[in-house]
Amino acid sequence: MFAQPLVPFGNSLVLSFLLAASPIFVTLIMMGVLRRPAWQATLGGLIIGLVMAVTVWKLPASLAFASITNGMVFSFLPVMWIALSALFLFNIATQTGRFDAFRMWIIKHLPNDRRVMLVVLGFCFSAALEGVAGFGTPVAITSALLIMLGFPALEALTYVLIFNSAPVAFGGLGIPITVLSSITGLPAPVLGSTIGLQLAPFACLIPFYVVALYAGWRSIKQLWPVLLVAGGSFALTMVLVSTYISYNLSNVLSSSVSLVVTILFLKVWSPAPDAAYAIDAAHLTQAPAKAGAWQGPHWQGWIPWIVVILVVIVWDTLHLSKIGATPVHWPGLDKQVFISLYQKPYAAIWNFEPLGTGTAIFVSAILTALLTGASAKQFSAALVTTAKQGWLAVITVALTIGLAFLMNYSGMTYTLGYGVASTGVLFPLVSVFLGWIAVFLTGSDTSGNALFGNLQVAAAHQLSLDPVLFASANSAGGVMGKMISPQNITTGVAVTSLKGQEGVVLARTFKHSIFLTLLMGLVVVFQQYVLR
Repeated sequence: MFAQPLVPFGNSLVLSFLLAASPIFVTLIMMGVLRRPAWQATLGGLIIGLVMAVTVWKLPASLAFASITNGMVFSFLPVMWIALSALFLFNIATQTGRFDAFRMWIIKHLPNDRRVMLVVLGFCFSAALEGVAGFGTPVAITSALLIMLGFPALEALTYVLIFNSAPVAFGGLGIPITVLSSITGLPAPVLGSTIGLQLAPFACLIPFYVVALYAGWRSIKQLWPVLLVAGGSFALTMVLVSTYISYNLSNVLSSSVSLVVTILFLKVWSPAPDAAYAIDAAHLTQAPAKAGAWQGPHWQGWIPWIVVILVVIVWDTLHLSKIGATPVHWPGLDKQVFISLYQKPYAAIWNFEPLGTGTAIFVSAILTALLTGASAKQFSAALVTTAKQGWLAVITVALTIGLAFLMNYSGMTYTLGYGVASTGVLFPLVSVFLGWIAVFLTGSDTSGNALFGNLQVAAAHQLSLDPVLFASANSAGGVMGKMISPQNITTGVAVTSLKGQEGVVLARTFKHSIFLTLLMGLVVVFQQYVLR
């Protein structure tokens, strides 16, 4: 059995930490500085990671390749199966004219102001999609909608990526918190309540923050009532639901309340017209009708999104994903590695779930096709378009998660965690960056909690700090890494004109990711040293 070394290089934790971080540095530099496509950047990171794992951490080559293949298989099922199914739903909506109908419904029922559209769609609507899908698909669908309303592709994608932060911790019906609880042994309701309190200030802040980036402080003065309603209703509902009802429903209910309340508020209040942010006339008309194309009422644009939310909730309630679920002990890897930091063997189990969330979303796409009367030609066109949009994202995500698994099983990730946990009195400030690192690598707050949840608890006990607070900080800090994850960015660009320009997007979001993570660190410091 291979025992992971925590300080493999020169008996120096600092040097070992830097070498462990080198695959991340390479990926970030190639994407953000050299502006290489995400698949090239992640391939570069994987190559460096493989060299480090085999030569410095002394991971046997057989285990190295087994961990990479395990990660790549996991990247497709469940990760990209969810993303591809959601893209297919989006393309069904597009082919049947319902996506354009949804755009027209928004134009008709909201003020003619791109700033308002940005908040309602980029924050409220994308949060609802995050609650059922995640894995970059809310970013792809919402940014495509904003582009149809006249936003430049880079602006649309950048702002939606920043918005896609606070809702992530409760995404997928609370699965990140469920996993965090199972990993740490801490009660899920307490974790959910703590995370809700940590993220509530950011839910309020994010609409103000993004509008300030997009339109400046003058727009904050003009729009503050609707920004407060959108962010405040989301934050208040998140705290109430996660504390008194169920963390599983927190994101679904918070986003739904925020969306409905904000739209209703805009019926009685609207900002003063500003020609600088009015939607161009070219985007105010319905798409030209093709021969035989559907041109029905705009309310039907809601059909795809209502269907997917209802199906996923029912699917989860009936536990359909457990039907046919089979744990696969990965050959040549399962319990062949000893985690020195936790003093236990490292399991390698791939959970094959043929009826998982991705299948629920795929069923939603089929139901949408039936309800909207999609023809065989439209259905097949949606399939072909999805394949064209998604194939490069599949490769990129496979490389990214392959690297994440390699770093996990070699011990490189645990060296990073051990280094951060050794910061002593500074740990409350930097602990959020553990979650940030994990979500950057995997694109998933769920995976980030599985990776570092125990480490946060162990470090908290050693430093006589609150273990619940720091397990929660792992999840809350991780959501800020979502906006720079290659997986999230690649899925987001799939439906835009920015394919191959993931580095440009990363360069736009990176500083915001760091800044917001630092703010989250200050919140954790305040909770630990002032409130306790």
